[in-house]
Amino acid sequence: MLTTLLLYLVLGSVAGVVAGLFGIGGGLLIVPVLIFSFELQGMSPEVLTHSAVATSLATIVITSLSSMQAHHKRGAVRWDLFRPLTGGIVIGAVAGAVIASQLSGATLQLVFGLFVLAVAVQMALSLKPAAGEKEAVAGGLTGAGSAIGGLSAIFGIGGGTLTVPYLSWRRVAMQQAVATSAACGLPIALAGALTNVWRGWEHPALADWSLGYVYLPAFAGIVVTSTLFAKVGAKLAHSLDGVKLKKMFAVFLVIVGARLLITNLMGN
Repeated sequence: MLTTLLLYLVLGSVAGVVAGLFGIGGGLLIVPVLIFSFELQGMSPEVLTHSAVATSLATIVITSLSSMQAHHKRGAVRWDLFRPLTGGIVIGAVAGAVIASQLSGATLQLVFGLFVLAVAVQMALSLKPAAGEKEAVAGGLTGAGSAIGGLSAIFGIGGGTLTVPYLSWRRVAMQQAVATSAACGLPIALAGALTNVWRGWEHPALADWSLGYVYLPAFAGIVVTSTLFAKVGAKLAHSLDGVKLKKMFAVFLVIVGARLLITNLMGN
């Protein structure tokens, strides 16, 4: 148990650095590593992927609070955009978590693997949407929030990889887009995590120390270190070559995505 807790502490620290470096949140790293570690622990294949996604969302509830506070102090969060986005996000996140709970573990891994590969391509090629013709309006934000919340809850992420490009497309300044996206991580994670607790409640295949699909030892270990090391990542972002780092992380994502796809396709 001590070795396992140490693994989660290390994972939290690495996820925090990654979040600080790239501003994408740690879910893209946390979910696949939890999948692999849960496999090694012998967790039931029926629930291990759902537990990885749910636990990732639960950690983002905590880490997003400090991130949101930091951006708010700098006056960068567009609260006028956050409010209509949140209305859609909550509905979408609940729906996304319900949909994920109805998928088999293998299917959820396949879907996540495809998403990871798509993000890897985006990071490697630095693909960014061109500014659209219209600025963000409340109605469009609510609809977009539903899509962002739904996809984020399925993949166990804070939504930065989706929210930032959307807000940039809607002519929001990049600094404000990143800050507002960080704030949106809280309702995404909170709605998604609570729904996963509900959907996984008393599932017969859950491991000990689980609250619904949220695996509490992993949650505790990751939360302890991720918030602290996010500050380290943010400092490194100003001194290291961001382009090279993104390409390196993209290679990691390709390996992770390919492993998930190949393992499940061969298994079927």
